[in-house]
Amino acid sequence: MSCILDIDLDYFNLIENPEKRLRELLDWGNRRIAFIVEKQHKTFSRWEYRVKRGTLTPPSHILHVDEHHDMMDQKRNTNIANFMYHAMRTWKSSRVHWMVHHQIDSPEMWLGDDVRELFSQRFTVGSNCPHGWPKPDIVSEFTSRNFVSNKLLQRLLETAKEFMTTKQRTEMEKLKCRTSRSG
Repeated sequence: MSCILDIDLDYFNLIENPEKRLRELLDWGNRRIAFIVEKQHKTFSRWEYRVKRGTLTPPSHILHVDEHHDMMDQKRNTNIANFMYHAMRTWKSSRVHWMVHHQIDSPEMWLGDDVRELFSQRFTVGSNCPHGWPKPDIVSEFTSRNFVSNKLLQRLLETAKEFMTTKQRTEMEKLKCRTSRSG
């Protein structure tokens, strides 16, 4: 079984010294960022693809660093609001810890009683990584362009550079150009 570190950059909106906190998380993970997506629900399909291909074992642990829990509906199709629900439904033994500093709601508000019951023993919430949580086998990052100011996004991407491949850095430069034109 594997462990995933999933970082949504909107997590850093209300964090004091966001660049330092991102660096701490990436240093703790001690891995290159496997991929960066602009549409968060694509994260799940990338994980799923790697599991099917055999380059990632089904995750036993997912550290979900995010301002949102991403279990806001049980719709059949994966979307930005429910991709963590799909991860927990697909990998029935995976544990998810939602790392959040300013919790605005909880999955209990959105999920049916039967799903809450199934997930309750495998889902935790807190502002820190649980003691003894395994180091990640893969790190994914979501830019959260609609939820993070362009200025903060650029600072966080700059911080993440040393944890990226050369190809990712090139893609990031293209993203900077697109966001500077639109923002």
